[in-house]
Amino acid sequence: MTNFDLTRPEASDSVFVFDIGGTFIKYALMTREADILIKGEVPTPMTSQEEFIRTLYEAWAPCADQAEGIALSIPGNVNADTGDVITPGSLTYNRNTNVASLLREEIQRRTGRLVPVWLENDGKAAALAEIWKGNLRGCRDGAVIVLGTGIGGGIVVDGKVHKGKDFFAGELSFLMGNVEESEFDKAMGTNASTAALTGMVAAAAGLDAEEVDGYKVMELREAGNEAAVACFDLVCRRLSGLVYNLICLMNPERVLIGGGISRQPLLIQTIRDMTEQRLEQIRECGFDIPGTEIMNCAHHNDSNLIGALYNYLLHETQ
Repeated sequence: MTNFDLTRPEASDSVFVFDIGGTFIKYALMTREADILIKGEVPTPMTSQEEFIRTLYEAWAPCADQAEGIALSIPGNVNADTGDVITPGSLTYNRNTNVASLLREEIQRRTGRLVPVWLENDGKAAALAEIWKGNLRGCRDGAVIVLGTGIGGGIVVDGKVHKGKDFFAGELSFLMGNVEESEFDKAMGTNASTAALTGMVAAAAGLDAEEVDGYKVMELREAGNEAAVACFDLVCRRLSGLVYNLICLMNPERVLIGGGISRQPLLIQTIRDMTEQRLEQIRECGFDIPGTEIMNCAHHNDSNLIGALYNYLLHETQ
């Protein structure tokens, strides 16, 4: 059983926020200005939706008296206005269910309280964070690429997150690196995410996959490990191709790279350099393709938390 050991500070006017990933659920008690008062994480349940909702409730319960509502960043194709998860990402038990309603009902059943719950897709939450308090402030058009178990994304047009008719816009994991391929194991999410990079390095270097994370990859690369260097460069080349495609598709002012590994300056610089090389090769053929500014997300691992909070605040004012 998970042990939620929280020190409860004096706080008011706060929101309890979840960032639900394919491996861990991060949570935080946050002020309305996005200051983090409490922070923690638990493994993401993979067995059932009942266990998933119970885990969320148990994380929230110690802060119930301090949190006015709940905000979630969640994988999948979601309707942020209704709380419906249409396609669930890796959490298949959430398909075609209203997760916001399920959590509200669980809280009401256990406590008798009616608590507002709002959710948003994880990639779009990251984009909201950067629009609100990050590196897309003041930008009209931009994109966010979030590296993790897969590749989350957010497309910003005219200063707003673009969602599309089925809320599917920005699902970068499903983009094909080679349009002649159709299997998902050839898509960006399985070939250019942090999980793809760590898996490739572990296999190539003969290491236990559980021992290799983004930090280990960078440690091995800096030490000159040939497998780590080759895999890192390959994934960066794929990501530079993704940036190039976004340049051609939407002509953004900025493209931001997020996720824990985005803290590594070498990752951003390598993607930047490789993207410029691609552009120069096209320019040498006589096509004057513009570039874009490539930066890391301002909030790294906290982007989804901050964006989920902002989504909550936006819906509160509607």
